[in-house]
Amino acid sequence: MPIGLKDLSLPAGKRARLHRLCYGAGPANGSLLLLPIDQGLEHGPRDFFPNPPAADLAFQLRIAEEGGYSGIAMQIGLAEKFMPEHAGRIPLVLKLNGKTEIPGDDAPISPLNACVEDAVRLGADAVGYTLYVGSARQDEDFRQFAEVRRDAERYGMPVVVWSYPRGAAVESRGGKDSFYAVDYAARVAQELGADVVKLNVPKFDAEKTRKSPAPYGAMTSAEPSEMLRQVVRSAGRTLVIFAGGEKGGADEVVEKARLALDAGATGLIFGRNIWQRPYEEAVAVSKRIRDLLLQHPR
Repeated sequence: MPIGLKDLSLPAGKRARLHRLCYGAGPANGSLLLLPIDQGLEHGPRDFFPNPPAADLAFQLRIAEEGGYSGIAMQIGLAEKFMPEHAGRIPLVLKLNGKTEIPGDDAPISPLNACVEDAVRLGADAVGYTLYVGSARQDEDFRQFAEVRRDAERYGMPVVVWSYPRGAAVESRGGKDSFYAVDYAARVAQELGADVVKLNVPKFDAEKTRKSPAPYGAMTSAEPSEMLRQVVRSAGRTLVIFAGGEKGGADEVVEKARLALDAGATGLIFGRNIWQRPYEEAVAVSKRIRDLLLQHPR
């Protein structure tokens, strides 16, 4: 059975904030639908070229409100500039760390640029943290995350972990999107104390899979639904939300959402797949996804 907020053992502050995200906005049935807008830092302005109006955060905020999102995720600079006029109307997930894409990904780390106290000051209902599982610098990453986790416990703030396999060692074992890497990232998020984990959908490539450790490396095929179910199991008592990735066709996006929810995910976090579209189309696709979530209460 899919787990939901009711299945988690949480202190009062975390439970109250997660309840607002799961039941106070968006589908409001225990599932989660988040709209991330941290790509401007992670990828630079190029992500807005397909849809120039999206460079203005007002575009995403309108989508979040009209499209029925549980919350919106962003970095501190955007939150301080744009969220005051939307306070109380759109729940905020404040990203605490981030990096540019300019350095190579052989040994990445995402440095802190905000803290849990900032999230409290801004009225956020959760904080987000990007963790690079498998990076040669994961020792620094783990220590940095431990500080965030302790502060989040102190302030009663839920933690959403962007659990991303990255680095040269990951690439040598099948790649960042391999079943092995994503499944491992799900387990790491649970082990380190995430309340919610954001994961990419694993992809099966027979040639790359042979580089993965056993038993993954011995697999000759794997259905997307089977991989997703296993990843959700590995996350255990951590709520799973799957990312949408790069923009695809509307039907493709909705089908990806359906597979994730059928596998037991708590929800979805779709960014470029939404706001790289013209406004009316973005809202229409959002409503299709929200309607799907309404059929999957948690």
